[in-house]
Amino acid sequence: MALKKYKLKTNSSCKKRFKVTGTGKIVAACAFKRHGMRKRSNKFIRNSRGMKVLSEAVSKVIKKIIPYGL
Repeated sequence: MALKKYKLKTNSSCKKRFKVTGTGKIVAACAFKRHGMRKRSNKFIRNSRGMKVLSEAVSKVIKKIIPYGL
């Protein structure tokens, strides 16, 4: 009888915040957009739309927390 391997748990907060692209990159929504938009420049608001690809250093940390992808 073979022993079952323990399945790693995915961090629930990461499931809600990040997505994995088809090529394996991690994307996330832009920060600092929840409130206080009047004081931000139009350029900041425009550039912060949608999702952004995270850097390689941050992606390595996130991939450890989400072992099986999302």
